[in-house]
Amino acid sequence: MNYRSGLPLSMRPRVDGPPPFTTLVELTWHEKRIESWIRFGRQTYEQVLDRHRRVVGFAPNNVFAFVRWAANDYGTVLSRIDILSAIDRGEPFQTLPFVRPGGDILLKVESWPKVARVLEHIDAIEAHGIDPCDVVEDHWRHVHRRIAAGIEPHPYSADRHAAWVKRRSAEP
Repeated sequence: MNYRSGLPLSMRPRVDGPPPFTTLVELTWHEKRIESWIRFGRQTYEQVLDRHRRVVGFAPNNVFAFVRWAANDYGTVLSRIDILSAIDRGEPFQTLPFVRPGGDILLKVESWPKVARVLEHIDAIEAHGIDPCDVVEDHWRHVHRRIAAGIEPHPYSADRHAAWVKRRSAEP
């Protein structure tokens, strides 16, 4: 224990490490084998581990989309998109592979046809000039439930977004 700082060395943040309470996501990219990437999100930290792996971080309450795809010699074995909200100290969270410590999972979709529908939905939101990070979290939960039920999710309109922004600014 380093008595000058009051914390054991293993608990002290590294000088070049992420800020405290950062949600970390490990990304791997081996072309046409394992591909994971962030579809949207405001990164506050990045560390390149090697030419195939890096770690990115998100501050508490930031929403981001994490896409994972993997294949073997016979075809696709994994297609998944998760939209999460990064957690703050003491908040409950769900665990997810490659996400430390975890996050508030707003949407979880598996299989390429469903993942493609979510990606198209994100594209439609961006076509309105809206950053998907700023979309009301309940909308991502709605998209999750509708796709799980095999129903088309309601579009996210510029009017709905403007109402959300106005409501958020009026809250204390």
